[in-house]
Amino acid sequence: MVLGSITSFIDAHSQWALLMMFGLMLLESFGLPVPGETALIACSVLASQGALQIEWVIVVAILAAILGDNLGYWVARKGGHGGKAVFFGRFVAVLRVTAAWTAGLSHMHWWRFFFWNALGAIVWATMVGLVSYYLGDAAASAIGRYGLYAAGGALLLAGLGYLVVRRIERRVVEKD
Repeated sequence: MVLGSITSFIDAHSQWALLMMFGLMLLESFGLPVPGETALIACSVLASQGALQIEWVIVVAILAAILGDNLGYWVARKGGHGGKAVFFGRFVAVLRVTAAWTAGLSHMHWWRFFFWNALGAIVWATMVGLVSYYLGDAAASAIGRYGLYAAGGALLLAGLGYLVVRRIERRVVEKD
């Protein structure tokens, strides 16, 4: 199980746990297929066992989510049109970049993006962190049990995200 191996690795290197979680979450929020959310859950479970402080886990998760999404937004806004977006899209997980990259591609005003991105990061990191903290192993086993349903939902959302990106791309091309 991925969560178990990540939890074991983070527990064995607990002095670096928050830094590892920050890096994984930043990269995942940017759009790379790394286990950022899994690292958040692992650190939250470890906090429930007294190895970390949940307050710091949540603060670090919020910062990583906001910074990663903003990096994705700016990369897409500065250079992500047409063929470039399709090319780089092959190297990233669609669900992790849909919001930030779509906002950048559509030239959403940055302050509006930043506000909603930060709000989402705060709510998401706090919710996942606290649920994992209070439910600990029960949350980990539930995630493992319902993983197939989550994968199906992720595929559905990926398809919808693709359609949204294509529609926005068409609108951008029509404006040019």
